[in-house]
Amino acid sequence: MMRDRQLFSGLLLILAFVSLQKLCYCDDQTVLYESFDEAFDGRWIVSKNGDYEGVWKHAKSEGHDDYGLLVSEKARKYGIVKELDEPLNLKDGTIVLQYEVRFQEGLECGGAYLKYLRPQEAGWTAEGFNSESPYSIMFGPDKCGATNKVHFILKHKNPKSGEYVEHHLKFPPSVPHDKLSHVYTAVLKPDNEVTILVDGEEKKKADLLSREDFEPALIPDKTIPDAEDKKPEDWDERAKIPDPNAVKPEDWDEDAPMEIEDEEAEKPEGWLDDEPEEVDDPEATKPEDWDDEEDGMWEAPKVDNPKCETAPGCGEWKRPMKRNPAYKGKWSAPLIDNPAYKGIWKPRDIPNPDYFELDRPDFEPIAAIGIEIWTMQDGILFDNMLIAKDEKVAESYRQTTWKPKFDVEKEKQKAEEEAAGSTADGLKSYQKVVFDLLNKVADISFLSAYKSKITEVIEKAEQQPNVTIGVLVSIVVVFLSIFIRLIFGGKKQAAAASVEKKKPEVGESSKNGETQPDSDIKPPAGGIQSKKVMYNTDPNEYRRTNPNT
Repeated sequence: MMRDRQLFSGLLLILAFVSLQKLCYCDDQTVLYESFDEAFDGRWIVSKNGDYEGVWKHAKSEGHDDYGLLVSEKARKYGIVKELDEPLNLKDGTIVLQYEVRFQEGLECGGAYLKYLRPQEAGWTAEGFNSESPYSIMFGPDKCGATNKVHFILKHKNPKSGEYVEHHLKFPPSVPHDKLSHVYTAVLKPDNEVTILVDGEEKKKADLLSREDFEPALIPDKTIPDAEDKKPEDWDERAKIPDPNAVKPEDWDEDAPMEIEDEEAEKPEGWLDDEPEEVDDPEATKPEDWDDEEDGMWEAPKVDNPKCETAPGCGEWKRPMKRNPAYKGKWSAPLIDNPAYKGIWKPRDIPNPDYFELDRPDFEPIAAIGIEIWTMQDGILFDNMLIAKDEKVAESYRQTTWKPKFDVEKEKQKAEEEAAGSTADGLKSYQKVVFDLLNKVADISFLSAYKSKITEVIEKAEQQPNVTIGVLVSIVVVFLSIFIRLIFGGKKQAAAASVEKKKPEVGESSKNGETQPDSDIKPPAGGIQSKKVMYNTDPNEYRRTNPNT
């Protein structure tokens, strides 16, 4: 009996020791953790700056008993700060920044990023927190218009100029486009590596000192163009010049037309010279409420002449035009190499007075977390903010706080899609797969120049799921255009065409796709606006027609 008690006491001591070790591990490796289980009043300070009128709320995540910090109103600026117990030095070892955010109403235009603020000695206060408050790192999702990215911005001081410069991560990952909870993680390592994870999956890895990964580069160029250098007046940048000795040939006729009538053409047999192409609609009748005095003389609308359907043509026959073999166009002297050519001028390079070298970024310490956003979206819920010194701590929080919620939301979303079937307002399963794939393709680095166009097409399609096939065709066309440019280096110069331009008819679409009204056509004074007016192709004529035809 005594031995059993001793064994039980020993087990209790071991468990207490293990628990203490875990507690010490978390205390030692966790700099800050905010679960929002309790109301944020007292721990977070809302900005009293007059521009920040958005109301923060302590609210539950939809479908869960878990609380978060909620953006409650649309079209507002929001500002709030949480101060750390003591400033954190980012130069010491690994630093992990992580938090959850859920766009419960979707995200059309708004940001949900965090700012990791410098100590207040840099010139800011919690109650006066605004967009100018100095930060060291800005991290998180932002989506509006062509912008669709998970920001990572390092604000670094140039030791030569003393200026703080924002260095943006190139080709950042896109923001998930659903209404589920997502967790964003940034891992900074002592070897200058930064890794961005979304939902625990690595989306981007970069080198803080690489000019391939950040814009502008953290280390500036050694040389810069001399702003005071001027191009000499006699500097000739023309690689080719007209041959001054060239003479226009005597048989060169600049007045010859591009096209002439085809004299060999003959009028087709059966051509109806006396039949008009259009005739009055025999089935049209004058409306009973038509008033000749107010509405003018009623005329029946025109329809295609049925006699012309079986004939080769109607009306006056004219010979078709053909290319003039004698046409040469405006003569110009051929180009020859310019003997005075010196190349494209550029100012000489001089040493950059702001150049510096470093082996590791000179991070400013962070003393607070700030949310400073302007958003057109409400329903944005922040949760489980973490600053840690070990990736394992972040992984543990993802598995225990985010993953269970995400799995529930995912299952609910799947059930709703299956229940809705073919009439669902949201994306069908195959459509979601397509859009997820396209979003991943848009993140490919060499497509960065076209990312905004691809993203814009995807966003429009998500709002109208029934046009998925059309969107796929559009995306394929975009990709083909991109690859053709990459392979052939641009579009080939089109050969001169001898096509006669057609005069646009009334109501014809313009180049930008919008119907252009004919400014020369005006309805008669005293006309009734409720009556439909149709115009002939002749801009000098108009006629009223039966509004029901």
